[in-house]
Amino acid sequence: QVALSESGGGLVQAGGSLRLSCAASLQTFFTYSMAWFRQTPGRQEREFVAVINKIGDYKNYADSVKGRFTISRDNALKTVGLEMNTLKPEDTAVYYCAAGVSATTRDRDYNYWGQGTQVTVSS
Repeated sequence: QVALSESGGGLVQAGGSLRLSCAASLQTFFTYSMAWFRQTPGRQEREFVAVINKIGDYKNYADSVKGRFTISRDNALKTVGLEMNTLKPEDTAVYYCAAGVSATTRDRDYNYWGQGTQVTVSS
């Protein structure tokens, strides 16, 4: 079982920054690719944001966040982070971290999910 717990969400003005963190409780954390997804009210699907592979040498980002967001991981601490800069109102969503076997952009490929953390960007 993988327990994922996000933190770091909150309210920020447009142009500001936030850093999200996800802590995992699993001894084999290093065997999982980790991703961030987000979901807005009224939308059933979770939108891919960023992914990092097991050892951190591959990262992929959604076009909408490329150049503004940075994903990172620390296998010793079993954490994954998402540094979000130049935030826009359209970044407002619940952000989820997820763990899966492969570093894909599809939410159905991820087996474990956190509870989510709310990010609200005011204009």
